[in-house]
Amino acid sequence: MEVRGIQVEVVRKDIKNLHVGVYPPSGRVRVAAPLRLADDAVRLAVTSRLGWIRRRRAEFERQDRQSQREIVTGESHYFQGRRYRLNVIKQDGSPTVRLLNNTTMELWICPGADRDAREAVLHQWYRRQLRDQLLPLVAKWEQKVGVTVEDVRIRKMKTRWGSCNAGAKRIWINLELSKKPTSCLEYILVHEMVHLLERDHNDRFRELMDRLMPQWRLYRDDLNRMPLVHENGRY
Repeated sequence: MEVRGIQVEVVRKDIKNLHVGVYPPSGRVRVAAPLRLADDAVRLAVTSRLGWIRRRRAEFERQDRQSQREIVTGESHYFQGRRYRLNVIKQDGSPTVRLLNNTTMELWICPGADRDAREAVLHQWYRRQLRDQLLPLVAKWEQKVGVTVEDVRIRKMKTRWGSCNAGAKRIWINLELSKKPTSCLEYILVHEMVHLLERDHNDRFRELMDRLMPQWRLYRDDLNRMPLVHENGRY
């Protein structure tokens, strides 16, 4: 559905009240609407909230965005919420990434490696680090939430920090979370695990989040204030 030039995702659910949400990082607008509510009523509800929707999207737009990385010495790169200065070292041998003194990220790469090759090495390293972070966190929160996660996968996502398939008990985590503080990663993981119990963002969902992670709103707001990655066709 399009309302005044804004694309709106409408999801029909067995609920009583309509809910409008604007989600980072791109300002995606999503409406959860009762099954029998007419499209005109949904459109009217969105129209009545256009001022708020535009303000929320403007907030996301004003957030600092990281410029597209060329993966060269001197650039700033993030890992677990900390900023590092990249130092590219050209040397024959297996490519690798090393962190020094909480300030420097070394990328050891073969001479002649182009930007895409340098980026691929960094992404592989981020993926491994994120996987290592997730394994103990999943085990910890399975017991607390009372669910079993059959599979956790990592991928690049343009508009979501995480997603889940409740039927398959599978969770997807955005690769970019490897760059964010562990508290933000943990919040997204718990958020998706709670969705295995409650699919909607309703009172029960919020009650579960409040009980399991009382500061979850703080982590959510922290995540939304952080720099977003450069958006291009590969995301």
